[in-house]
Amino acid sequence: MGGIFGVASETSCVLDLFFGTDYHSHLGTKRGGMAVYGPDGFSRAIHNIENSPFRTKFERDIEELEGNMGIGCISDSDPQPLLVQSHLGSFAITTVGKVNNAEELIRSVYENGCTHFLEMSGSRINTSELMAALISQKDSIVEGLQYMQERVDGSMSVLLLTEDGIYASRDRWGRTPLAIGRKDGAYCVSFENFAYVNLGYSHFAELGPGEIVRVTSKGVERLVKPRDQMKICTFLWVYYGYPTSSYEGVNVEEMRYHCGAKLAERDSAECDLVAGVPDSGTAHAIGYANRSGIPFGRPFIKYTPTWPRSFMPPRQAQRDLIARMKLIPVEAFILNKSLLLIDDSIVRGTQLRETTEFLYRSGAKAVHVRPACPPILYGCKYLNFSRSNSDMELFGRRVINDLEGRPTTGEGVAPYTDPDSPCYKKMVDKIREYQNFTSLQFQRLDDLIDSVGIEPCKLCTYCWNGKE
Repeated sequence: MGGIFGVASETSCVLDLFFGTDYHSHLGTKRGGMAVYGPDGFSRAIHNIENSPFRTKFERDIEELEGNMGIGCISDSDPQPLLVQSHLGSFAITTVGKVNNAEELIRSVYENGCTHFLEMSGSRINTSELMAALISQKDSIVEGLQYMQERVDGSMSVLLLTEDGIYASRDRWGRTPLAIGRKDGAYCVSFENFAYVNLGYSHFAELGPGEIVRVTSKGVERLVKPRDQMKICTFLWVYYGYPTSSYEGVNVEEMRYHCGAKLAERDSAECDLVAGVPDSGTAHAIGYANRSGIPFGRPFIKYTPTWPRSFMPPRQAQRDLIARMKLIPVEAFILNKSLLLIDDSIVRGTQLRETTEFLYRSGAKAVHVRPACPPILYGCKYLNFSRSNSDMELFGRRVINDLEGRPTTGEGVAPYTDPDSPCYKKMVDKIREYQNFTSLQFQRLDDLIDSVGIEPCKLCTYCWNGKE
């Protein structure tokens, strides 16, 4: 996915920018970058962080960068921030989101006078450069940001650094968050609101859908008011969000406790121990254990010092190997035990099966599985949260195809999203059979929404029910 962070300060912003950006490292593993504006104008640094963390790669850069305003990013795709010169002046830009109509937008930019693009990511035009080109079609940055938001099919949140301040634009439907922090002599804007707490900032505001503000060291100026409608990604709470983060006033860790409790309320499994697949399943498991009265334990420990996030590498074999190598068994909690295992989700199905087989090999008597969200049946149209290239890479869809005897799309998938339908029950049983679980019970969508606790109409649940 990716994360973004910006600082406007009366003094040097570099250290705040460095640490604030680093706190977004859980959102991507490909590239990191920082751009600052200071006495000598704009300067930036971009590094590949696939094999070394952001903090290590940028330790030298913080000694060389100078400025009182800056933006940074953790990117899971394109190199950024980019430095741009247009009729709107010089600026740096970083983005987070997904563009489904890139080819259409590129054609329109060419038709409106753009002659070329300089930044290529593989064979693709860099998304942030495309967004900069759209913005530069208009007579002001604000008009350009609004135009960009209207044209993008998907989602796009932007930080744009000028000599006059940082323009922050949350995507039109608020699918990703942007929060503002404040301390004496400085303001910051951040994807994750926990990223500025240890830097001495207090929470100031959360941008609404489509809202645009200009942030300086003196304050925050609202330039475009927020839209009434919102569709924030529910999967942020289930998996992607860091436990200390809050979105729309709802803390991630607390939501996961509620989610696990909801699972327990509908369950009657007999087991010796409740465990979460670390780390994203752990809080859900604690919530389940607290509500059910079954002890929580850690039958395996995740070795984190060196291994990257397992779902990030592009090759499935590599993802599977990393997932296997990261987990180290605690035999005393596995041998002859009936375990109830909670993972955040089942996407491709390979890693959870590996974990289950690992527990059986380590002596487990039974492995009951309780994913913390419903079956994922639709690839996300709005955020790059997965490297799936097709809906058919989703395990649930492959199972549906097996049950139907043909590739199933559109309305044919709908009956499998209803937890009370015969189709859904057949799908769940087939998943259980393929994965070799003792039993399987997914979180219901209505219970998941209740766990978040905000109005259902404000939540995006497309990956589970296909409804936009």
